[in-house]
Amino acid sequence: MSTPGIRLLLADVDGTLVTQDKVLTDGAIAAVHALHDAGILFAVTSGRPPRGMHMLVEPLALATPISGFNGGVIVEPDMKVVEQRTLPDDLVMPIAELMDSFGLGVWVYQGADWYVPDPDGPHVAREAFTVQFEPSVMHSVAEHTTGVAKIVGVSDDHDAVVRAAGAAHDRFGDHVTAAASQPYYLDVTHPLANKGAVAAYLSQRYDVPEQAIATIGDMPNDVLMFALSGLSIAMGNADPQVQRAARRVTDSNEADGFAQAVHRFVLPG
Repeated sequence: MSTPGIRLLLADVDGTLVTQDKVLTDGAIAAVHALHDAGILFAVTSGRPPRGMHMLVEPLALATPISGFNGGVIVEPDMKVVEQRTLPDDLVMPIAELMDSFGLGVWVYQGADWYVPDPDGPHVAREAFTVQFEPSVMHSVAEHTTGVAKIVGVSDDHDAVVRAAGAAHDRFGDHVTAAASQPYYLDVTHPLANKGAVAAYLSQRYDVPEQAIATIGDMPNDVLMFALSGLSIAMGNADPQVQRAARRVTDSNEADGFAQAVHRFVLPG
């Protein structure tokens, strides 16, 4: 059942808009074009860097700002920067040290560049495939402490990622946003670089009240945007706490759950 009066849909990308293999399905493309035809704005936000979403612009005919790094950098579809929110320089090393204390590998996103300590490390190849560019190798995080948009802690110990997220909240409080973007990624960004702030930005830019915004996602970092929208939709592949935070639940991203949600919950009628 659709929700009357939706004027904008804000979507997460990985685990939501694309499949596990990072494929944008024909169904998803058709659903976004149906939104355009209905006069409903469509926007994307992700922990990815902005250039890691450039491949979505043409097939989805994106005209709204693209919010990378969970809102840390907002760009127009031509990649022109609109807003940028970076971490305080003096917190970069303490954040990296905290992640290391939980056994997480540390990646740094600085400007348009992505730095890793080991190009053959866990998830690097998959991330390079996802964002469609290769990282640079860093010798030390200490060389990259200015203009940092995002620090990522990487580990296949998912419990360690959860514990590190809690420790980051406890230690750094309101000075950062720390949330898992995947079970194996902990994203730490500027406190206003979160998907709730993205929803608020789009609301103001397009003069769309929160009640007329729909949001859809699958991970804990999507819950903040759920809270600032009239209609929140969790993917079928989302964990239970994310599903409980949403008003509606659709099918998984492997079963075209995004397209189903657009047609069932967002489009008029």
